[in-house]
Amino acid sequence: MTSRRGLLTGLGGAALLAACSPGGGEPSSPAPSGGGSTPVPSTPATSPAPASPSTTPTGPATVGKPVDVVTGLTSPWGLLVLDDESLLVSERDTKLIKRITDGKPATVTTVAQVSPNNEGGLLGIVLSPDKKWLYAYATTSRDNRVLRFSWSGSKVGDPEAVLTGIPFATNHDGGRLAFGPDEMLYVSTGDATVRANAQDKASLAGKILRLTPEGKPAPGNPFDNEVWSYGHRNVQGLAWDDRGRMWASEFGNQTLDELNLIVKGGNYGWPEIEGDASTKQGMTNPVRVWGTDDASPSGLAYSHGSLWMAALRGARLWEIPLSGDGTETPKAHFTGTYGRLRTVVGVDGGLLLTTSNTDGRGTVQDGDDRILRIPLT
Repeated sequence: MTSRRGLLTGLGGAALLAACSPGGGEPSSPAPSGGGSTPVPSTPATSPAPASPSTTPTGPATVGKPVDVVTGLTSPWGLLVLDDESLLVSERDTKLIKRITDGKPATVTTVAQVSPNNEGGLLGIVLSPDKKWLYAYATTSRDNRVLRFSWSGSKVGDPEAVLTGIPFATNHDGGRLAFGPDEMLYVSTGDATVRANAQDKASLAGKILRLTPEGKPAPGNPFDNEVWSYGHRNVQGLAWDDRGRMWASEFGNQTLDELNLIVKGGNYGWPEIEGDASTKQGMTNPVRVWGTDDASPSGLAYSHGSLWMAALRGARLWEIPLSGDGTETPKAHFTGTYGRLRTVVGVDGGLLLTTSNTDGRGTVQDGDDRILRIPLT
């Protein structure tokens, strides 16, 4: 997400499946424990493109008091900031993309072909680098797919499917979209509850995909198809740091959730391994792991020298400072205060964070679901 200076003033102020049976879905939030993460030795890696110049201050950051940007949303999932500092948000279960202006939501479009199905529905959204196209990750009655709409700055055209046939299920659907520094479209998918999908390089499930803006396999992909990395259970968070390195947050099964540094052609081990992959030749270690009660991570963003990871079951926002080729000790914020947290977006001056308490697994608080503005200094 491109940060925008002055966003905080314009808004009114100064990255599962864990602790569940195999094949289960995102767990509900228990009473939060203290918890923490464990570092795992990792092979240093680079992104497919040169590092972009830093657009945010480096840490450590001071985290300010969250303020509501908007309340009363239903299962918000994808989130992006427009040039006029309004927001676009997708709602998983209503099929709606809404625009938030001065705290007021208005429907931009209903994506009729979406068929909400437990964890599936209308998931990630992203604008193309030239801002002429809006992309959405959608679960239909037949598959998961990537749609794109022409975008005028206020209106969308009819949806066009640029990639179809991603395996789908009631759980493990992935769903995050992001353009990388190379201006290619990255798509996270889940294993669709079929574990073997993740190790099958011909399958689109259990992968991070790399596409051209037209939805074709991007030049330089390692297997001459859409696949960039494999061996994933369910990635829902993608982010690049100011060195151009790609990071992903991933739901574990019953033991460990992961933060991974993504490399071209990397095998991240699922279902053969969960967590430390040092005993498996040819597999890439996670950089950090968490017990599943403390994370169940979804969205991921980079700002102020740290990765910021939204936790569903863990009901907290993890700050993960980057240092050299590794990470420093993560710090938890807002543990249990706002319930399940789904998506985090970095902007100049802070973060935007969505709750996910109306998705059938959370405890709904007054005003849920909401988008919060979190100042960082």
